[in-house]
Amino acid sequence: MSRVCQLTGKSVMVGNNVSHSNRKTKRRFYPNLITKKFFIPEEDSYITLKISTSALRTINKKGIQACLKEAREKGYLK
Repeated sequence: MSRVCQLTGKSVMVGNNVSHSNRKTKRRFYPNLITKKFFIPEEDSYITLKISTSALRTINKKGIQACLKEAREKGYLK
């Protein structure tokens, strides 16, 4: 599975390591992802998602059903 949040679409960013002598080498910035299982009461089932921790905060605020609906509209989730 790739390093992409299934709800927000956050993915790896590219940047530089900059040394003291100002040399630049490529590096990657990874999103803070966790694998979490959620219970969907409408479907009476569980769903496992790989989400960023900021998406987890959004789920706590809006609810899992609203977040899933937004992710499907934006095309991040099938």
